[in-house]
Amino acid sequence: MRYVTDYSPAAADIAVAHYQLKLSLETDCADVYGEMQQGAPDFVLLHVVGSPESFLRSHIPGAIHLPHAEISAERLSCWPAETLFVVYCAGPHCNGADRAALKIAQLGRPVKLMLGGLTGWKDEGFALNSQ
Repeated sequence: MRYVTDYSPAAADIAVAHYQLKLSLETDCADVYGEMQQGAPDFVLLHVVGSPESFLRSHIPGAIHLPHAEISAERLSCWPAETLFVVYCAGPHCNGADRAALKIAQLGRPVKLMLGGLTGWKDEGFALNSQ
């Protein structure tokens, strides 16, 4: 058995479409960090899980706490319709960011999921706000 080559690679045009779609749906911790360091990022970073107390204990600097259960058209109305939301949760073991991304997309708003969540952020060595 040749696990890598048993299936032929996709044609280049299919690979391009796949990775363009993937990058339109996801971002990673390093890219978010880099934009946050430049100041005035062109997205809103949402911490979408946990209680207000857990958010205060540990969150990404610049993030806004909006649990996925509280996402609604009314809650998002304070941002222009074209605002990109980047959502994150606790980490790969959590689907809160997926739930948030789905709700935001169902409301017709642009959204990306930050891969890795808090776990990925810490793995990259980036600082968290904490009390």
